Amino acid sequence: MKKPVIAIDGYSSTGKSSISKVIAEKLGLIHLDTGALYRGITYFALENCFEIDHIDFEKLSQLLCKVHLEFIQKNDELLLFLNEIDVSKEIRTSKVSDFVSIVARQPEVRNFLLDTQRNIAEKGGVIMDGRDIGTVVLPNADLKFFLTASIEERTKRRFHELVSLGIDANETEVRQNLINRDKMDSEREIAPLKKSEDAILIDNSDLNKEQTIALMLEIINKNCKAH
Repeated sequence: MKKPVIAIDGYSSTGKSSISKVIAEKLGLIHLDTGALYRGITYFALENCFEIDHIDFEKLSQLLCKVHLEFIQKNDELLLFLNEIDVSKEIRTSKVSDFVSIVARQPEVRNFLLDTQRNIAEKGGVIMDGRDIGTVVLPNADLKFFLTASIEERTKRRFHELVSLGIDANETEVRQNLINRDKMDSEREIAPLKKSEDAILIDNSDLNKEQTIALMLEIINKNCKAH
């Protein structure tokens, strides 16, 4: 029997990636963190196409053919390699966070990553998280979730994540970055962040990671039994 394809969308710092990873492990699915892919492209752009205070997107478009992104499992951790170099920590810096929504709006970037994501999901047994998975990347996914949480809770989570990675962070700046990113993601012309009509809404403002996972697993199990 073909394993399900599950799409998880939602706002920054709602735990999409870490939650998806645990659910994938419990259900024997492949987890694909699409946000990390966009961060990988953003890191590449900042390293190769940055001009004083902006990214030269024409140059980036020309260089995309030289970009190779790959997830590699090491010691129970899924690491992102950019052209054979581990950039898992570098893609989580504040500078990448400041530019990733701008990069993600570029049609060339989205098209570059779209086929990659769909090809991975084609055989089933995949859980994929991002911002347009249920609406654009995998509109025919077997099950869709949309995660949200209050800005206060998301700021706290993002701040602690950065500190745990050894990255200097300021809570006020983290909050403003999240607000700016929400606005850019929701208002962009191409594949904006929005809940798919058939997605199940999960507000985990008052739920910890384990409680959110338990709730989603319960819904997934009920849905699989129904089919």
